[in-house]
Amino acid sequence: MAIPYNTLAQSLQGRSSCFVPKALCLRDANQRSRSTVVFASNDTKNIALQAKVDNLLDRIKWDDKGLVVAIAQNVDTGAVLMQGFANREALSTTITSRKATFFSRSRSTLWTKGETSNNFINVLDVYLDCDRDSIIYLGTPDGPTCHTGAETCYYTSVFDQLNDNEASGEKLASTTLYSLESIISKRKEESTLPQEGKPSWTRRLLTDDALLCSKIREEADELCRTLEDKEEVSRTASEMADVLYHAMVLMSKRDVKFEDVLEVLRKRFSQSGIEEKRGRTK
Repeated sequence: MAIPYNTLAQSLQGRSSCFVPKALCLRDANQRSRSTVVFASNDTKNIALQAKVDNLLDRIKWDDKGLVVAIAQNVDTGAVLMQGFANREALSTTITSRKATFFSRSRSTLWTKGETSNNFINVLDVYLDCDRDSIIYLGTPDGPTCHTGAETCYYTSVFDQLNDNEASGEKLASTTLYSLESIISKRKEESTLPQEGKPSWTRRLLTDDALLCSKIREEADELCRTLEDKEEVSRTASEMADVLYHAMVLMSKRDVKFEDVLEVLRKRFSQSGIEEKRGRTK
């Protein structure tokens, strides 16, 4: 069962750049061997919170070198950004700074992703796996994660290499949704070039705003009818797929990424939908 570290701070109001208020956090030089998160305040609530953090760190199954695998994942896209290792101090640092921090095995020192490139990974939560021997830093990247400039460190398909595909090192590991977004983006680039091969429906939509908008309205109406006419559930899924596809073509025309939409949705989680609508700019 995955265990989120944010449960440690449920009693604290708001989300600062630290899981716990920075004014209450410090490093105890006498306890660096345990890399404990220490609080400057001695009130009962914070002492209890420190005990919870220490208890969870103690329960992690560190290997014989005091390390666990640490994976960074984009909270909005689900993309696996990178994999490194963390020791107790690296995880403690991540909890208090909200910046993904790892332990370098080659240099035997801590390092925070982005400390030289400014492409930090801002951690919103930390998860343990069921065996407590690996962790996930769930957050938002400030820029490309890979040192090559790629969005993630995973862009080489093993199956493509086995099939002698020359593009095997140029395809990011993507979910179905983001693979579709990539295809639409490619069609958009091709729309300025002479048509070759069989006609592309996506290309046609990209070059005809009236057609695109009419299709979105048409598909949205058909989606609603699956509810009104009590059609098969599979019809609802099919019509929703049509709505999503056509909407993503419009988004491409407007240079809006699906990640931008997911970020908006994530920020609305803690807000009433009624209040959010009232607060919109007319």
